[in-house]
Amino acid sequence: MNAQELLEELNSLDEHERVEAKRSEDAAGHSLLETVCAFANEPRLGGGHILAGVTRDDSSLFPFYVPTGLRDLDKAQRDIASQVRTVFNKPVNVELQPETLEGKRVLVVFVPEAPQQEKPIFFKSQGLPRGAFRRIGSVDQRCTDDDIATLYQGRQTETYDAQVVEDATMDDFSADAIKDYRLELSEANPGAEALRWGDAELLRALKAVRLVRGVLTPTVAGLLLFGSPQALRRCFPMMRVDYVRVPGTAWVPDPDRRFETIEMRDPLLRLIRRSVAAILDDLPKAFWLKDGDLQRTEIPQVPRKVIREAVVNALMHRSYRVHGPVLMIRYANRLEIQNPGFSLKGVEHLGEPGSETRNSVIAAVLHETRLAETKGTGIRVMRDTMEAAGLMPPVFESDRSADAFTARYFFHHFLGPEDVAWLGRFKDLHLSNEDARALIFVREQGAINNATYRDMNRVDTLGASKALRKLRDAGLLEPKNRGAATYYVPSKVFLGSASESRAPLEVDLSAMPGQKPAMESALPDMPQARPTEEPGLPAMEGTLPAMGEARTWESRNLPAEVQAEVARLGQRSMTDKLQKAILTVCSVRPHSAQELAALLGRNPRYLVGMYLRRLLMEGRLAFTIPENPKHPDQAYRTVGIPEESDSRDGRGRKDR
Repeated sequence: MNAQELLEELNSLDEHERVEAKRSEDAAGHSLLETVCAFANEPRLGGGHILAGVTRDDSSLFPFYVPTGLRDLDKAQRDIASQVRTVFNKPVNVELQPETLEGKRVLVVFVPEAPQQEKPIFFKSQGLPRGAFRRIGSVDQRCTDDDIATLYQGRQTETYDAQVVEDATMDDFSADAIKDYRLELSEANPGAEALRWGDAELLRALKAVRLVRGVLTPTVAGLLLFGSPQALRRCFPMMRVDYVRVPGTAWVPDPDRRFETIEMRDPLLRLIRRSVAAILDDLPKAFWLKDGDLQRTEIPQVPRKVIREAVVNALMHRSYRVHGPVLMIRYANRLEIQNPGFSLKGVEHLGEPGSETRNSVIAAVLHETRLAETKGTGIRVMRDTMEAAGLMPPVFESDRSADAFTARYFFHHFLGPEDVAWLGRFKDLHLSNEDARALIFVREQGAINNATYRDMNRVDTLGASKALRKLRDAGLLEPKNRGAATYYVPSKVFLGSASESRAPLEVDLSAMPGQKPAMESALPDMPQARPTEEPGLPAMEGTLPAMGEARTWESRNLPAEVQAEVARLGQRSMTDKLQKAILTVCSVRPHSAQELAALLGRNPRYLVGMYLRRLLMEGRLAFTIPENPKHPDQAYRTVGIPEESDSRDGRGRKDR
């Protein structure tokens, strides 16, 4: 990515796990080196970009990043190149690219992820663990002892499930579990050669045991697949499946309404069958009576194939290094399956061919018994099956910082008659199918974030961000938190529409992994611009009108030639055309950043950072309230247009 692309991404998404901004004074300083260390260490991140020579400007309603330049770019380059090769235990080979932004000299630093055998990267002067950093979200986080162990374990060529369990012997295997495997294998492949082997030969061929100092010793996979109940409890006391039934749609919303839990601990093949049966027995069911049949057929609300794939995925891909159960939570409106271990494959690539297995031994056994495939198509099968059944597609969230993966399967039929009627209230928005899916998701669950939107609609991060901002600017969603931790909850307008067709929402903030609702009150809400009070127009109750509605409403108050100029603008208009349109619109009357954004179809913060600030600096625009740039009624006027001083509101508009 070049400097311009990085600046636009910062102004659209803020700093996140792959992009960091550094001020001039931090260039080649310790702060930049900590970020280099974090990008190099973070497993499977692929490295990250640093844009040095930019500063976050918080002076307006919409904070944005601006180029401030480096005082001595050549020296900064030399210092960085020298330090990354000397201050760490291993040299880090960064790429340095000097560029110019708005006449300011900046530096793009790309930090590749270090090879597994070289991790952890750390400051030599500080040692371990204090001198090592990881990249968690938008933060460079000092490593703990557990983090260091994880980074060292990444050097191993074999997977964790292939390692031996030193406190186990051959007596810890269950003969019934081995017979169970033979039965599954014979049904999947009656001619399999393994069916003719003895138990010891079979276990060794499956890597369920390894020869250690002349003695056959069980491996992690061996005990998980074929261990006796006593061995499983002794060696893996927390390796179980907990099926939890929660009343309502939020996690224990009422302490007096206790949830029901079934705890299951068994060898994996049996555990998969028990887990699938527990879910299917408890799911809502539809009934179907085929012509000529005397007995009706029960059809689970979520297809059986989806449930089986979901359970197998959770148990096959979970991290067995983490001592914790797989949680299967049955809410009133959805099934959630949470397992330890983030996805090794990026969420945006789930469903694409190719699989990355955390537990290769377990995956091979499940593949041979036809319980799982190893081609990466399981997610796609679940999506296609859910959509074929008329259900909302499943939603997957991978949380690197919590080292967890969550899958959600809704019982709700997507775009049923009730949904179509409810969405009809927003017909002026011209919602896309993706937007409609997101709004129904929010109505069902009470919150949505970027990861959920992009997974649900199979778009990239920027596409999801733009779509969510559009729904925010339309007055339907309200953002909480900032930067990479942003999530969206229903607005008053949304809740008003939802309450007309169903009971009030239970907002389940805990469903957004990585969010911290407890901090919500400490963070400012995203300011909303106040609409112009025009005769004959309905009051908007403190929010902007819907996006399509806002554009029509704003342009209706502009001269015909100005309306035509705005209408000719596209999403990829040249900078000079967009600047000319801004100046023309603000020459008719002052406009706020929110109003301009709605009229021109842009993100307010992006518009401020990339256009309005520049026009202010050039003296072509001016504030209507220059003494208080962050005033909630702040607006922009074209310089040269006289201001009347009598009977005006905070934006310089005369009262009517």
